[in-house]
Amino acid sequence: MPHLSMRRSIPSDGTVGTDRLRDLEQAALRHRVPIEDVLLIAINLYGITSDHDRHRARVNLRLVRRPDTAWQIIVPLNQLASPFRLRGDELLLNGSVVSHVERIDADEAVGGYFRNDGQAATLNPNARSRCVGCGWCPNTLEAAADPRMQENQGLDVLLRALGEQHPRRNLAELQEVTVSTGCFEREDAALAHVTALRTALGRAGVTARIGFLTSVLRTDEAFEAIASLVSPFVLRLTAEHFTRREALMKATKADLRPEQMPNLLARARKAGLDTSYTYIVGLDPMDDLARGVNELVDEVTAFPNIQVFQAHTVIMQGMRTPGAERLEYYLQARTVIERAMAPTGLRPVGWECYRPLWYFTFAGEDLVDGAR
Repeated sequence: MPHLSMRRSIPSDGTVGTDRLRDLEQAALRHRVPIEDVLLIAINLYGITSDHDRHRARVNLRLVRRPDTAWQIIVPLNQLASPFRLRGDELLLNGSVVSHVERIDADEAVGGYFRNDGQAATLNPNARSRCVGCGWCPNTLEAAADPRMQENQGLDVLLRALGEQHPRRNLAELQEVTVSTGCFEREDAALAHVTALRTALGRAGVTARIGFLTSVLRTDEAFEAIASLVSPFVLRLTAEHFTRREALMKATKADLRPEQMPNLLARARKAGLDTSYTYIVGLDPMDDLARGVNELVDEVTAFPNIQVFQAHTVIMQGMRTPGAERLEYYLQARTVIERAMAPTGLRPVGWECYRPLWYFTFAGEDLVDGAR
């Protein structure tokens, strides 16, 4: 395990104090996780303190110990209690440079952006910024430039604009197009949208798989229509968390009960769709996390999008399950999820998640596709 120099020790209970910082190296050894993974998880958990007056930003960085791999993370930059401090283009921990920052962009709710070196795109075609209701969601904390797309013409305009921004101005290179929005309140609206998107992509010469983050697509009729008109398609069910759903979520998500999720994904698979789900680590007690992940493990064909909960405000801090303010909770969750998912052969894909638990390894295996 490579050594990471620390000037001060960290309390063994995992709390972050004003006079001491966590001993990341010891945490890495205890959980048999590379120090690089622990470092990146910690940045996601604690955020960054800086002179930037931003709640959230997209940050492109390279770790000092692994400069060969670039990562993009989305973190708050105004976390005064964070042990990570941004100074110019250097990210410091206890005064030691641990990462070089190559670019910082505001995490605005724009109409779309590229990932995976232009082979994947994320679209926000239905005004992500207008979606409110889930207490843990940070979308309302930042600016927005995402007008609602109601007609095919609007999708065509969006795709043309993206084509001009593509690294090689060639949308045909796209292998995955993810629709990331929370504003489809009804199944018929969601179905109409993904059908229109497939048509618009066809006009643009794009045959990429469509991924849709949603919890309103639930009926066999909808799954069969998507299989017929939209495929290739992956349903990314927005499970988010398994407990306190009514308290923390808007109704269109909360009314899908955890015990219904395995059957929903099974029926989508039966219709011929790929399946996955999104999950936020830090809101459920560990036993509930383990139970939920194990109940869904046989019903997914793509590795779930599992992300670290970021508490941007004092109110959000109160939403954490007890213990989730500590790094140890997330390293334990990583092990629990690995035990469930490793036998499936599915593995995390680096560019699919900006706040993951995995970077360079998964269950002791190297993750080759790490760049973001």
